Amino acid sequence: MALITDHPNSWYAATAHELPPYPQLTGVVRADVCVIGGGYTGLSAALHLAEAGLQVVLLEASRVGSGASGRNGGQIHSGQRRDQDWLEARVGLDDAKALWNMAEDAKALLHALIARHGIDCDVRPGLIAADHKPAYVAHSHAYARRLNEVYGYDKAAPLSREELRALVGTDVYFGGMIDHGGGHLHPLNLALGLAKAATKAGATLFEHSRARSIEEAAKVRVNTPNGSVEADWVLECGDGLQDGLDRRVDNYVMPIANYIAATAPLGARAKAIITNDAAVADSRFVVNYYRISSDGRLLFGGGESYTRRLRANPGAFVRPYMLKIFPQLEDVRIDYGWGGILGITMSRMPFVRKLSPRVLTAAGYSGQGVMLAPYFGMLLARAIKGQLGEMDLLARLPVPPFPGGPLMRWPLLVAGLSYYALRDRL
Repeated sequence: MALITDHPNSWYAATAHELPPYPQLTGVVRADVCVIGGGYTGLSAALHLAEAGLQVVLLEASRVGSGASGRNGGQIHSGQRRDQDWLEARVGLDDAKALWNMAEDAKALLHALIARHGIDCDVRPGLIAADHKPAYVAHSHAYARRLNEVYGYDKAAPLSREELRALVGTDVYFGGMIDHGGGHLHPLNLALGLAKAATKAGATLFEHSRARSIEEAAKVRVNTPNGSVEADWVLECGDGLQDGLDRRVDNYVMPIANYIAATAPLGARAKAIITNDAAVADSRFVVNYYRISSDGRLLFGGGESYTRRLRANPGAFVRPYMLKIFPQLEDVRIDYGWGGILGITMSRMPFVRKLSPRVLTAAGYSGQGVMLAPYFGMLLARAIKGQLGEMDLLARLPVPPFPGGPLMRWPLLVAGLSYYALRDRL
C-alpha cells in the first residue's frame, strides 16, 4: 500500500491499494456512452455498460475516487436518506415500500459487486443510530418496530440509554437503535476496486480530464481541456463536484464540505470506544459519525462548511467535535485530517433524471452514496437500454430546486444550513 497522489492526506489514501494512473484524454474519441465522474455512480455505470457490450469512456477530473467516493465515512445505511415515515407522508405507502425495497436491492448489489470482483475494502457489519436528545428516542424505537411490522425488516432493534452506553463509550446519548443489516467499509478501496472491474470489463478511463462543457446535437460532445468525447449518450455522475457543468443539475444539487479526522492507533482503548465494531451516526443535523479502523484508530467525522473551499486544517477543525463525544481522548493525537465535497438536495433525496433524450444524471445522495450510488449507476446503465421503471419512481420523488436562482441560491443555502447547525448547539 502507498499514499496515492491527487488524494487528500487521508487515512484512506495512506492505506489504499495500488492503482496505476489512467491517461489524460487528448484528441477526439468516440464511444457509445460517455460517463462524467470517477466515483461510485460513474464507475458502476461504466462497469455495467461495458459488461453489456457497449463502448464506454469515463472522464475523471482528478484521480478515480478522489471526490466524495474516496473521502466519506464509509457507512452502509439501510433505506433511503429520509426515513420511511417521511416518505410515506409524501409519496404514499406503496411508493415508500418500493423505495425501501430499492434500497435493500442497492445494499445487496453493493455486497455482490464486492464479492464478484474480489474488492478488498474491509466490509464489516453493524450501524448504530444514536440520539442526542431524549425526545428523539421514542421515535427511534417506534421506527425500529415499524420497519419490522410494515417492511418486514427484522435487523433493526431499539437501544435504551444503558444498552447504547454498553456499545459506545460516551454518556452524551439517550438511546437509539442498531441496524445489524448496515455496516461500514474502506470507501476509497471500494472505488479503486470498481475502477479495476470497469477496466477489466472493457471500459476506457481517463484521469485529469475534467468535463468543461456539453454540446447536444445529433451526437453529444463532452469537451475537456485537451480533448473531447463524441457519444450517443452522456451520464453526468459528478455529484457535488460537477457544480457549474450543467445548470439543469446545479439547480437541484449543491456542494457542501464535510470533514473527518483519524486518531493515532488506540490499541486496547479502541474496544472501550466502540465495543462491537459497528459504525455510529448520531441524530444531529450536522451529523457526527465514526467507527474504528482496521488498525485501531478512531475515524471521526464532524462539522461542515458551506463554502466551495475546504478548510486548511481539517484535523484541528474536527477535534473539538470528537472531544465533545469522547473527552477521554484528549491525550490522543490526530494523525490524519481531510475534507471532501458532497452533493445535497433540498429534500435530501437523490436527484435522478433524464435531462434530455440523450443525457441522464444521478446525484445529490446527501450522505447516503456508499450504498445508493453503485445501484444508481446500474440504473443509469439500464435506462440507456430502455429499462426506465425505477427511474420513473425516482423522478416522482419530492426534490425541489434550490430557491434564489444562480445569484442567490448559494447565500440562501448557507443561511438555511447555518440555522439548522445552530439548532444542534441549543
